[in-house]
Amino acid sequence: MNRFLLRSVVLALCTVLVACSSDDEPEYVERPVEDLYNDAMDSLEEGLFFSAAQGFDEVERQHPYSKWATKAQLMAAFAHYQNGKYDEAIVALDRFIQLHPSNRDAPYAHYLKGLCYYEQISDVKRDQKMTELALKTFETLIARFPESKFAKDARVKLDLTYDHLAGKTMEIGRYYLRQGHYLAAINRFHAVVDQYETTTHSPEALHRIVEAYLALGLTDEAKRTAAVLGHNFPGSEWYIDAYQLVEGKRIRPEDKPWYQVWDGDSAEPPKAQKIETKEEPWYKIW
Repeated sequence: MNRFLLRSVVLALCTVLVACSSDDEPEYVERPVEDLYNDAMDSLEEGLFFSAAQGFDEVERQHPYSKWATKAQLMAAFAHYQNGKYDEAIVALDRFIQLHPSNRDAPYAHYLKGLCYYEQISDVKRDQKMTELALKTFETLIARFPESKFAKDARVKLDLTYDHLAGKTMEIGRYYLRQGHYLAAINRFHAVVDQYETTTHSPEALHRIVEAYLALGLTDEAKRTAAVLGHNFPGSEWYIDAYQLVEGKRIRPEDKPWYQVWDGDSAEPPKAQKIETKEEPWYKIW
């Protein structure tokens, strides 16, 4: 009897719990696509980015074949980006690009993906994986949609990513130079000159190569490198310092560059002659 009573109590209790659980679950109601999309846009404008992303996802879930579903996919990614959730944004953007490679908003999807990586670029002393991914994404955008309005800004950011990667390579080269690993340092600085020649790091890279060659006792190689530095960056302080390292004396910025007057055979170099600069030094017009 007691066992039967116990079973009855347990059964009744389970029934009550199930009923309560059912009452707590929100009732699913399908809403018009316009209402869902507009509500998500309202959340976005109010800065409620998490709620906005959920709202755009709901548009696609309830109306997957609506024309607004495609737009909602992209807007959900934008909401994640605004919320600083770059990984979620990238996942959503990759899905959009895969499903709609020829969509009119595809250029923007590539651009926004590049921004997600770009916003995560760290100091040159740290890993540059995000810089490389941003570079690759912007290059893809420019290659696939060169006439897109987003390609113009992508090119600007592309130059900045190149400069950042060059800065990282310079950081490694300087470390090798300080440690006395001159050949390794030269290889790093040459990589900057060869791969990132248009960046602001090129003058210093050439100067550091001069330093390394002199440390190895390779005077002729140092002079040839300094000549390249002087020819391309005559107004640079890096050139002036390189001259002092090679010749062991100070010069005035207005003196004729040593590589134009030194012939390698004369016991004494010719007298310095003042030269006219036809255009402003690169550092004044950069």
